[in-house]
Amino acid sequence: MRKAEAYKTIHGQILAVLDGETNQIAQMATISCLLSLAFPDRFFWTGFYVVDPQNPEELVVGPYQGTLGCLRIQFGRGVCGTAAQTKQTQIVDDVHAIQNHIACDALTNSEIVVPVVDGDGNLIAVFDVDSTSKAAFDIEDQQWLEKIINDIFAPIED
Repeated sequence: MRKAEAYKTIHGQILAVLDGETNQIAQMATISCLLSLAFPDRFFWTGFYVVDPQNPEELVVGPYQGTLGCLRIQFGRGVCGTAAQTKQTQIVDDVHAIQNHIACDALTNSEIVVPVVDGDGNLIAVFDVDSTSKAAFDIEDQQWLEKIINDIFAPIED
């Protein structure tokens, strides 16, 4: 199955499973699980870092699938912190080539991080996917992951 077809299928599954669910932890856990299962050859670590309500300039690990994640990440630090600070998706082909990379797991070689904002544009988390392969993510991954995240956390009302 082509990547776009796989994303289209998993997008529909995520929307169906989460239909009517409003709890963000349940939403994040479900998205992490289903995407991890959909792309086991590319998605080594799949999950969320949530903005800490006690420290709004810091992310704390949330629901995820994979090896042990970093527990806390400051805004602006590493790929996740940069995505949080800029509210822009980050794609890094080789995490070992960037200076501020945080090595939560040495097996990670590439990463994509999508900011998660609510309907008012407030950052609530970042969605992080790591791969053991270099250059595992591209614009197609970005478009689909942003669509999935936005359809759940900042849906456009009809």
